[in-house]
Amino acid sequence: MHHEIQKMREIALVYLDRSGGLQKFVHDCKKYNDSKQNYAVYRFIISINPSDIAELDATLGNYILHNPIQAAQIFQSVCFIAIKTLSLIEQLQTEAQISILLKPTHLPPLPSYVLSLSAFPFNYTSQRFYMSEGIAIAMGTITKYTQGARFLCTEETCPFSEGFRYIRVHLPGATESATVRNDFVCSLCSSPLQEDMKFRVLGDKQIVEMIDAKVLNALKGYSNDKSHFRIQTFTVFLRDELANKMKIGNHYKIIGIPACVQNGLQATACIEVNSVQLCKPNGPSFVSDNFKYLLSLTSSSCWRFTAILANIFASQVVPPGTYNTLKLAILLSLVQTCEKENADYLDLLIVTSDTLVIDRLLNYSICLLPRGIRHPPSSEIFPSVSKDKHGTGSAHIQACSAVLAKGGICYIGDLSSYKKDKLELLQSVLESRMTTVFIPGKKYGEEADQQVTISVQTNFWSFVDVDSSSKKHIQKDNFLIGQMDVSLIPPNLLDIFGLLIYNEFPSCRLSSPLAHHILKKAINPEAMLYKVSQQFRMQDYEEFIFFAKNLHVELSSEAENLIQGYYLASRRVRRDSIHGSTLSASALKILISLSKAHTKLSLRKKVLEEDALIAILLLESSLTLKHGKSALCIAPNPVFPFDLSDENSLQQRDSYLMQCHHQLLKFIGAYGPGIHINTNEE
Repeated sequence: MHHEIQKMREIALVYLDRSGGLQKFVHDCKKYNDSKQNYAVYRFIISINPSDIAELDATLGNYILHNPIQAAQIFQSVCFIAIKTLSLIEQLQTEAQISILLKPTHLPPLPSYVLSLSAFPFNYTSQRFYMSEGIAIAMGTITKYTQGARFLCTEETCPFSEGFRYIRVHLPGATESATVRNDFVCSLCSSPLQEDMKFRVLGDKQIVEMIDAKVLNALKGYSNDKSHFRIQTFTVFLRDELANKMKIGNHYKIIGIPACVQNGLQATACIEVNSVQLCKPNGPSFVSDNFKYLLSLTSSSCWRFTAILANIFASQVVPPGTYNTLKLAILLSLVQTCEKENADYLDLLIVTSDTLVIDRLLNYSICLLPRGIRHPPSSEIFPSVSKDKHGTGSAHIQACSAVLAKGGICYIGDLSSYKKDKLELLQSVLESRMTTVFIPGKKYGEEADQQVTISVQTNFWSFVDVDSSSKKHIQKDNFLIGQMDVSLIPPNLLDIFGLLIYNEFPSCRLSSPLAHHILKKAINPEAMLYKVSQQFRMQDYEEFIFFAKNLHVELSSEAENLIQGYYLASRRVRRDSIHGSTLSASALKILISLSKAHTKLSLRKKVLEEDALIAILLLESSLTLKHGKSALCIAPNPVFPFDLSDENSLQQRDSYLMQCHHQLLKFIGAYGPGIHINTNEE
């Protein structure tokens, strides 16, 4: 065995030399040597490529992958000999003072190296490297732990009452009480050992709760997937340079060593993380042939493709041709989702008395995204703080619906069911796309209070039940905002929501196709009632939305001029003597976001005037509901004034939209302050 270990040491030295690890090691030693300070522990990180080392020597490669703690001792011996031979650190006295952390760049892509966080049994006894992935749903504040400590013999005449003979270093899964105990005895004279507190080395530690990404399917509220699975969170420890490497709500791939942490009578399975890698969302980079064919058929007009998309969308939930404006708004919001900072967001607020149908439609729609979350009423929308359950007493920030919906949709249900303080918090988040978590220091054992700011990168969907709003507030003086009685919702919150949509069919007069659809679906929920449902399946829409949302689009100068002209003219027209302009500054962002979304939905990369016109009509319709009509004076349902039954109706709609465009140019010419727009007279 000694011969094998000696051979592995030689191979380890050859690998370090060839991989550039030896050069990095010498550089790290120089930092320690220059400080001229005595340390109990000298810590080194060695990056290991398992493929390269296995090719060099299969035995050492296997040893690193399956016995990483023992393999670290081989590198420890090599590093100690190197330091002494080359006189790299003058202060170093014993081999025990060297702490080696092996970091594999990757693991073999084999099932035995993958630790599934939702599969059982959870193998935490092997003490070897595994790869795992999941979503960070809770995160603790950074605390200190003991990296290493020096112990001395209490017998003054013993040779080990000084020097660096007895060194304790942290091992994966070890608790603080296991690393620094008071029951050690001297191997020479059997006297008790005592820690030399001056030489204790502290490091940073952060506890993160992760969960299998399958949980996102469970949080959709409605799904075609009928499989059953059990998921629970698992604990990962981020130490030293990895602390703060994770952000709450993100999806990560980790490599680490599973362990079992004992906390009183409780045992917790956890993973000591060696490396962290952010997982990018991956999906299809194509659209189905049926969508391509539809696009080619409608290439003569910039408006027809999106009109037909909205017309046939969600035919499993509502009949084709119903709720077209709402379905177009939903599709626009779906393609305007991404995980980038300062992205263009598009929030929806629907005013309805058909809460059941609207709820089904929104539930169906969020399932088209990987991060479509239906907020459960029993939990919090935004992050909250609780005490860490691992006995440290530190603060633990819990991710809630809005953070888990990162880069997707957070559907929060009926807005009128929330209390005033929740609505105020929602308004603040919609304005800044940030939420702040306050951590009182006294409560969580810290010297000072802390504030943690978390970005909220999601679109919010909600609805208001106009019937219940009227019933709840009979005693109060109801007031009308524009054409809708939404007295329950603060006016400022209404302005912050990107679009206010009023659905076409109030419950008192359900359309005949919708009533037939609901009855047939109640009898046979799995039935395909329309041919279009078979031609454009749910999976086709998932692929289409993933492709469209990742398109990079740019504003053309014509579209920009049209948006700017409308915005300035509307600010001039929509004003009163007390409050000034009723058009908020965020309206310009919403117009740009809507225009870009319509371009993506049309599978184009340049925002045209036609896209800007749809955006303006949707926003003007929303403003009319909030504040009443303006001098632009659009029809009640400007984007879909006709039922789309054949090609003639599409041609009729195109002509109508051209008239709207001409009317808009006149409006800008009359009320825009010095705005010049080129008009093409036909």
